[in-house]
Amino acid sequence: MKNNQAFNEMMVHTPICTHKEPENILVIGTVNDELKKEVEKHNIKNVEYGDTSILTSKDEKNIDLIIFTDVNLDELLLANIQKVLKDDGLITFSTESFSSNEEKLKADLSLVGEKFWIAMPFKFGHETAVLASKKYHPTADIILQRSDLLVDLDYYSTEIHHASFVFPAAQYRALTGIAKR
Repeated sequence: MKNNQAFNEMMVHTPICTHKEPENILVIGTVNDELKKEVEKHNIKNVEYGDTSILTSKDEKNIDLIIFTDVNLDELLLANIQKVLKDDGLITFSTESFSSNEEKLKADLSLVGEKFWIAMPFKFGHETAVLASKKYHPTADIILQRSDLLVDLDYYSTEIHHASFVFPAAQYRALTGIAKR
């Protein structure tokens, strides 16, 4: 996992400020204390940390949000996600940037785009991630009462949240039809 504050804040606050009322969250992959501190700022009812085996230990659709810090998604993992994620749930995971590995970004968007209504890349610092949602749009449905009231941040803001989903015109065109906006 990347050890920088921009990564911690964006991977946590972007999805949490997109979902209307997240109560049950899984954080899967490598986690540091700084990322946990960002999660704690939201006073979420139930947060579990662990590896991908958490998904197979659940047997009902009761998860609102899954944050993957450094896990590569594949079809099997996506099937397990579908099994536990609520009908209005969302996931976020890091991927490759358009400029460093366009095909990997497109493959990740295509993979989650089969199961999610929204599949949008977002970028921050030198990182790229994907937010995939079954209901909530990351810019249209941002919960301002949550995003505007966060304190003690180094990178994330409501404005950065919106801006992180904006890509240069050529990249936007190249992702059209693959990213589900």
